[in-house]
Amino acid sequence: MRPVTPRGFRDVLPEEAAEREALQRRLGDVFSAWGYGLVETPVVERLDALEAAAGSLEGTAFRLVDLDGQLLALRPDVTVPIARLVASRMGDEVGPHRLRYCANVFREHESLRGQSRQFTQVGVELVGARGPAADAEVVAMLVEALRAAGLSRFSIGMGTVEVFQAIVDAAGAGETWGAAVFAAAHDRNLVELDRLAAEPDVAPRAAAALRAVPRIRGGVEAIEACRSAASGCGCDGALDDLQTTYELLESAGVADKVAVDFSVMRSFDYYTGLVVEAYAPGLGVPLGGGGRYDGVLAAFDAPSPAAGFALGLERVAIALVEQDGGPRTRGLDAVLGGEPGLALEVAARLRGAGWRVTLSQREGSALVREAEHRGAVEALVATGKGLYRLDRSGEVALPIEDPIPYAPTTSWAQGGEAL
Repeated sequence: MRPVTPRGFRDVLPEEAAEREALQRRLGDVFSAWGYGLVETPVVERLDALEAAAGSLEGTAFRLVDLDGQLLALRPDVTVPIARLVASRMGDEVGPHRLRYCANVFREHESLRGQSRQFTQVGVELVGARGPAADAEVVAMLVEALRAAGLSRFSIGMGTVEVFQAIVDAAGAGETWGAAVFAAAHDRNLVELDRLAAEPDVAPRAAAALRAVPRIRGGVEAIEACRSAASGCGCDGALDDLQTTYELLESAGVADKVAVDFSVMRSFDYYTGLVVEAYAPGLGVPLGGGGRYDGVLAAFDAPSPAAGFALGLERVAIALVEQDGGPRTRGLDAVLGGEPGLALEVAARLRGAGWRVTLSQREGSALVREAEHRGAVEALVATGKGLYRLDRSGEVALPIEDPIPYAPTTSWAQGGEAL
């Protein structure tokens, strides 16, 4: 049979994998600098535990049944597994808990072309802290991470679920209507929101707010515009918190990358306050997002406030390519030929001096061609007389004396010979 990868999954070859690894390191270094510790969770979770916190995952989660008959699911995100981890493993520790991760997640889709069913999320969770200071920490770290990744052009949309919840509560139109409002808001379907606002049993003040609020976007002035549009709907406290968060972001020097946007909603239903999304021009989909989810840990009998975000590693990588900002990766320093036993010994010495070395059984010009093909800096040969560089014709040129020097920096592909 002809081997193929399943729909929505893909292989990652060495060059791209090296770039992804470098990007993960950039992001992880930022999170570590903020005091966030790396954690890992299983790739599978109990389905009932996931749905207790995130709601129904019908049509979203890959489902499995183990030999004990337990219904499991591949994790569709990392937030709920980390909430479960904190509740089950860290409940006796003094918080807040600052945790970071890099993990594959899996989401089922119908057979539509181009939709990934496996992707990598890199993100953080701040568990045990509430209020504008905690929200500002999460948003400021998101801005810093995208800058560290190498993106020069990006923006953050920041809103709050509490405003929509207050409008729905003030409307007095029932749970079914409220669920339809949130579904339309998730889809940014302004036409449907206008239709729902026009239904006869919706309180006029809430109807007007529902038409206006999703269209409000800007700086701190957008918060005042929302306050006016939703007057009487009971969302002043939420707007006060959002304004304080924005002011803290101004103090942190990152507000220039943040727009207040009341159309921002997230695909999971567990968000309770702040919601954020990150965008890059031309990408068409968010780079990632997150927000506050104060009710999730209560599903595991360990109520605690929490907030965080996740970035799609693949989407950030695409945005970097669009902006010519991809991470530079280090390739091979040398391809080493010679008698196998001696080459193994010399390669160990080179690696001990910090070189990246691969072995070859080729000789002369064929060894040089292999070095060129692999993008290596040097073509070397180990002989009984010592370790030598080869010139571009494959002839023995300069010796490498002891102690072995630092690895070189100019590759064959760049025409470097005198290294």
